[in-house]
Amino acid sequence: MTLTVPPELTGCGCPEGAALASGGLVASRRGVLRGAALAGAATVVGSTVVTMGRAAAAGTTPAAKSVLVVVSLRGAADGLSLVVPHGDPAYYAARPRIAVPKQSLVAPDGFFGMHPAMAPLLPLWESGRLAAVHATGLPVANRSHFSAMEELEDADPTSSARVGWLNRMIGTDDVTGSLQAIAVGDTLPTSVLGPEVVMSFRSVDDAVLAGADKWDPTGTRVRALQEAWSDAPGEMAVGVRTALGAVVDLGAAQQQPDRSATYPATDLGEGLASVARTLRADIGVSTVTVDSGNWDMHTGLGSATSGWMVRNAGDLAGSIAAFFADLGPVADKVTLVTVSEFGRRVQENANQGLDHGWGNVMLVAGAGVKGGAYYGRWPGLQNTLDADVAVTTDYRSVLAEIVAARTEASVSTVFPGFQRERVGVMAGQ
Repeated sequence: MTLTVPPELTGCGCPEGAALASGGLVASRRGVLRGAALAGAATVVGSTVVTMGRAAAAGTTPAAKSVLVVVSLRGAADGLSLVVPHGDPAYYAARPRIAVPKQSLVAPDGFFGMHPAMAPLLPLWESGRLAAVHATGLPVANRSHFSAMEELEDADPTSSARVGWLNRMIGTDDVTGSLQAIAVGDTLPTSVLGPEVVMSFRSVDDAVLAGADKWDPTGTRVRALQEAWSDAPGEMAVGVRTALGAVVDLGAAQQQPDRSATYPATDLGEGLASVARTLRADIGVSTVTVDSGNWDMHTGLGSATSGWMVRNAGDLAGSIAAFFADLGPVADKVTLVTVSEFGRRVQENANQGLDHGWGNVMLVAGAGVKGGAYYGRWPGLQNTLDADVAVTTDYRSVLAEIVAARTEASVSTVFPGFQRERVGVMAGQ
C-alpha cells in the first residue's frame, strides 16, 4: 500500500502542497512503520497498523469511563467562515465576495453565528451540548502545514521526544487493555505517537487478521497464533500479542450495526461511523482521532450558498450530528473537539480564497460541555493585507480543560510545563 499526498495539500496553490504533488513526499507502508517506530515499534495486521506497547489478553479491557474524540481539520480551516464574527465590521469589509451574510447565520447571538451549512448541529447547540471557542491556536504563529501540525499535536515544545499529547494522556492511567486508542485515517498522527498502544485503520471492517475468514469458521488460525506467541520473548512477540488482542477485541465492534448510510458519504462520515461502532461495542477505547482533510482554501472558497466551504462545513456538521445520533446512550460519555493547525488571513485574496493565517475556532461537543454559547476573548479584526485573527486562547487551554473535566489523566503530564487558563467551556472547570 502507498500513502499519497494528503488531498488538503494538493492543487490548493500552497507551496507545501505543490512540493508534495511533485514528489516531495510519498510514504510507503514501510515508511509509516519507521515513523511509528521512532516512539515504539509497530505491527501490521491486514490493513491496520498497531503500535507495540503494553499488551494484555483480548477481552480484559474494562469499559472506558469517558471517551475523547479529536477531529483534525487538515489543511487549516477558516474559523471566520465556520463561526462568523458578524458583530465585527472588519469581517465584512475584508471579504466583499466570500463573507457570510448575517441574516443567513445559524445559532446567532449579538456577535457570532455559525455558517448556514452547520445547521445539522443546531439540535446539539440548542440542547446545550455544543459550544465554540474562538481566537484559539498556537502561542506563536506558524504558517507551515507540517511544522504547525507537528507542534500542535506534540504539544510539548521543550522536548525533543516524539510523543504526542494523546499518547501521554492514555499513558497516565492504569488500564492495561489491548486497545485504548484508535486513529482513523491513513497514518498515525503525531498526537498518538508514543509508547502506548494505538491502532490505525480507515474502517473498522479493515481490522481483520489474514486467514480468519469463512474458511476458518472456528478461529483455528487465531488460536494457533495466540498459542505460538503467548510465551515468546522479545519486542516482536509483544507486538504480535498486542496486535492479536486488538484485532480480536475489534471483532465486537464489527458485530455492531453499521449505520454509515445515515452519515454523509465522505471520508469523515465513514470514519465517524466506524468510530461509533467501536464505541458502542464498549471494548475499552477511550481516545480517538479522525482526520477531515481538504481545508486549504487558497482559491475558490465559494459563497455562503455554494462552493468548497459549504461542502466542507456541511460534511463536518452532518458527520458530527450523525455520529452523536448513532452513539445512542454511549453519547453520554463522549466528548468531541475539533482542531486545525492554523486559521486563515482576515482578507480574502484575489482568487476568492484565503491565505495562511493564525487564530482559529475550536468546536467542543458532547459530554460535559457547557454548550449553546461562544467562548474566548475576541481580539478584534483589522482589514489590512496581512492581518490575522490574533490568538487570545492557547489551544492547549481548551484541550487541558477537557482532559481535566473528562479524564483521570494528569494535565501536567499531558501538557508538560503549560499553565492553562480557564476557558469555561467544560462543566466544573
